[in-house]
Amino acid sequence: MGRRRPPVATPEPHLMAHLRSRVWGPAEFVGLPPWWLTAEGLLVGCAAAGVLIGSSVAGAWYGVPGLADGEGGLVCVAALVLYLCVVRAGRALVGIVAVLGACLALLAPQAAVGVVLAERGRVESVVVTSVEGGPGTVSGHGRYFCSVADQYGAPLQVRIWRGCGKATRPGDALAVVHDMKGRVPPRGVEAGASWTDPLRSLSGWAAALVAACALAVVRSFRLSHTVSGCPAPSAPGEGTSR
Repeated sequence: MGRRRPPVATPEPHLMAHLRSRVWGPAEFVGLPPWWLTAEGLLVGCAAAGVLIGSSVAGAWYGVPGLADGEGGLVCVAALVLYLCVVRAGRALVGIVAVLGACLALLAPQAAVGVVLAERGRVESVVVTSVEGGPGTVSGHGRYFCSVADQYGAPLQVRIWRGCGKATRPGDALAVVHDMKGRVPPRGVEAGASWTDPLRSLSGWAAALVAACALAVVRSFRLSHTVSGCPAPSAPGEGTSR
C-alpha cells in the first residue's frame, strides 16, 4: 500500500489578505472612497503630469540641458515613487506609476521641441543633399530621411523626415523651421501645426499617469488602528493611518 500524502497546507486567509494588501493596497473603506482621498489622488497625478511636461518645455525654452533631455522628469518620477512608498501604496500600482511616469518623461522632450518651434520658430528653405530610408529599412518606421544644407551650403547636423518623401530628390527645396535662439534642433515644416499639437500627443500618457496615481493613493487608505493592532471601533472613512 502506498503511503498517504500529507495534506497540502493552504495559506491562511489573513496571510492572503496581507499579501493582497501589499500588492494592490489595503483600500480599507466600504463603498466609495472618501471624497478627500479621491481629490488627493487626482491632485498628485495632475501635479506629477504637469511637472513632467512643464519641466521639459521649460528646459527646451530656456536651453537647460538637464530639463530639456528628460533627466529632470526622471527625477520627478523618482520623487513620485518615493511619495507613494511613504503612503504605503500597493507595490504593483507603484510599479505601474513608475513605468508610465518614465515613458512620459522620455516622450515629453520631443513634444517640448515642437512647442518651442511652433512659438518662436522661423521657416527657411534648405536644399536636399541626399535621401535615405524608406519602407524597406529596418529603423525609422519606413520614413524617408533627407540630409539638407542651408542657403550658404553649410550642412545641417540633423536629418529631416517631415516633408521628405519618396519623390524627394537631391537638389529639391524643403521648408525647415529653425529656433531663432538656436536652443532646439530644426524640423521640417508641418502644415497647420500649432503649439498645442505636440502636447496633445502626450494626453493619453498623462491621463494614464493621473489615473494610476489616483488609484494608488485611494487604495493606500488604512483605518486607524489601536496600539495592540486591533481595528479601532471607528466607522469606515474616519481617520487614516498610512
